[in-house]
Amino acid sequence: MLALWLSMTYVISYIMASADDCTFCKISAGKDEETEIIFKRDGFTAFRDIKPAARHHYLIIPDEHIPDPKHLDGNHVEIVEKMVSIGKQLIQDREDTLDDIRFGFHWPPFHSVRHLHLHVISPTADMSFLARGIFKPNSFWFVTADWLLERLKKMRQAKNG
Repeated sequence: MLALWLSMTYVISYIMASADDCTFCKISAGKDEETEIIFKRDGFTAFRDIKPAARHHYLIIPDEHIPDPKHLDGNHVEIVEKMVSIGKQLIQDREDTLDDIRFGFHWPPFHSVRHLHLHVISPTADMSFLARGIFKPNSFWFVTADWLLERLKKMRQAKNG
C-alpha cells in the first residue's frame, strides 16, 4: 500500500513539477512567508524540514531548479559537495560535534517535492523507529551524500576517460 501511494505521489509530482510551481523554488525566492530561511548564499538555501526526524533536520537546496538526484551527472559534483559543506556548517553552528549526522537524498520515486534537496539530520540517535526507516542509508529510497558523490565522480571519470 505504501509503495502504491509513493508511486502515485511520484507520478503526480512528476506531471505537476515545474520551476514555476515548485514549493522549494518559492522558498528559495523568498515567496513563502511561512518558511524561515536559515541560510542563503552562493546559490543555495537552507531551512528546517516541516516534519523533523531529529532535533536538527534541515534541507539544503540549490536555488537552481534541479528535479532530483537522478538528474545529476559528473558535472554536478561541486553542487553536492557544497550542499554537504553547508549542512556541516549548520550543524557545527548548533552542536559541538559532527559525529552523529546523516546526510542524504530521497531517491526517486520516493520523494514528495521534486526539487533536489539534501536532508541534514542530527543527532541520528534521536530518530524514531519510523524515521530510521524513512531515512535508511543506501536503501532503495534514500541514499547518502557519500554514495551520490561516489556515483557522480565515477560518471565524471567515465566521461573524461
